[in-house]
Amino acid sequence: MKIFSISDLHLSGRSEKPMDIFGAGWENHFERIKADWLKKVGDDDIVLICGDVSWGLSFEDGLYDLNSLKGLTGKKVFIRGNHDYWWNGITKLRAAAPDDSFYFLQNDCLKFGDIVICGSRGWTCPGSGDYTENDEKLYLREVERFKLCFKQVEKVREEGDKLIVMIHYPPYSLKVRDTLFMRLFSEQRADKVVFGHIHGAAYFPLRQVIDGTEYILTSCDKTGFTVQRII
Repeated sequence: MKIFSISDLHLSGRSEKPMDIFGAGWENHFERIKADWLKKVGDDDIVLICGDVSWGLSFEDGLYDLNSLKGLTGKKVFIRGNHDYWWNGITKLRAAAPDDSFYFLQNDCLKFGDIVICGSRGWTCPGSGDYTENDEKLYLREVERFKLCFKQVEKVREEGDKLIVMIHYPPYSLKVRDTLFMRLFSEQRADKVVFGHIHGAAYFPLRQVIDGTEYILTSCDKTGFTVQRII
């Protein structure tokens, strides 16, 4: 079993959403992702999708875009991104999943063999260029959501299990590494943390080991519209 990740697919199957807002190179981006995915991912593998799946505003729009992933190999694990306005009600979403290869995380975790996966959206962190006092409440709320996730992790994690954390936003900024997210991930001895949200010319390390945890940026334009091997 291999673990891959990709983020920020920004599908718009039911509407025309120009992708040049993120820079050049997005032409036929989903076709390129699918071709790479099918080359690399087997039926028993897992692909972590770290938010911003669809530009859709309605639940039906989001499901339309989810269904475009139905023919892709492997188990697909999703968290919500800041643009996933269509994601409305986890029970409803799980019931409407295109098939049993789709998994949606919200304040909980999944276990596949010796791999435990948990995740939440996160929020912009102190030190980020767009962080203001208005973000404090949402930042702290997401910290609490991760605490709920880790309570579920404690129930299923056994000696030798690897922990992968999914978060949409980077869990730290280039100016401030010591965020509440980072403290939690360190305390929980996370093996890998995968995230997205960063686009275009904005610089952020693609892979970096901090306190024994590997942090991996998987925004699809940053990775050449390819899935990235995590484990």
